[in-house]
Amino acid sequence: MTTLSGSEALRFEHVTFIRDERRILDDINWSVRSHERWLILGANGSGKTTLVRMASMYEHPSSGSVTVLGETLGSTDVRMLRRRIGVMSAALGAQLRPQLTAQETVVTAKYAALETWWHTYTDADYALARACLDRMGVEQYAERSMGTLSSGEQQRVLLARALMNEPGVLVLDEPSARLDLGGREQLVNALAELTTDPAAPPLILVTHHVDEVPEGMTHAMLLREGKVLTTGSIDAVLTSESLSECFGLALTVERRSDGRLTAWSRRSV
Repeated sequence: MTTLSGSEALRFEHVTFIRDERRILDDINWSVRSHERWLILGANGSGKTTLVRMASMYEHPSSGSVTVLGETLGSTDVRMLRRRIGVMSAALGAQLRPQLTAQETVVTAKYAALETWWHTYTDADYALARACLDRMGVEQYAERSMGTLSSGEQQRVLLARALMNEPGVLVLDEPSARLDLGGREQLVNALAELTTDPAAPPLILVTHHVDEVPEGMTHAMLLREGKVLTTGSIDAVLTSESLSECFGLALTVERRSDGRLTAWSRRSV
């Protein structure tokens, strides 16, 4: 995997995003370094998806600057830069034809494409795609169409796709969405292979469920109504007090003996 020893993979400077007169992100300052695994947590509508769309070069800020892997959004060819960013999201998965095989789905990432017929791929490309599938435990489904796989299997194929180009940064937007308990746990275990691997690239994981956070995450940012509520090391940020303020509900958060997090609401009596 690509590493960026000691360097910044991503930087947001005074980033604001306004749509239909609504301020979705408000003066975001944030940086991700090569050894860091960031959790972005917040309620629905807090700005998480907009933030990761900018991090993956699919949205421009209304003001401020976004720099990814040394390239600044608005002054670089995003078509080329996207090939260096491993992206996994429900929105991306929905754009891929269910008739594509798992292997074809993964190999399209070489050119940040959605179809195999747009480009020419070599035997080495397909071999690398199968290796990525194997890393995520789904190589046996390489010749199966995506539409025949379970939701959990599909998500692991999409995670394999995010690894295809040995990316400089990984951006994962709610990868456990719509998964049942079994599928979620399989995916969390697959993610843990990355988050605990010191050779893996910097990683950004967006969710609103702390139970879906794999071990190995190093930092966290809490968003509320488009603003940064708090940011820093994950243990310093994910406190019961901070999480309660983030979601507007009295919550308790604890780290289990296996390293996973859990949170629940405190009943008022």
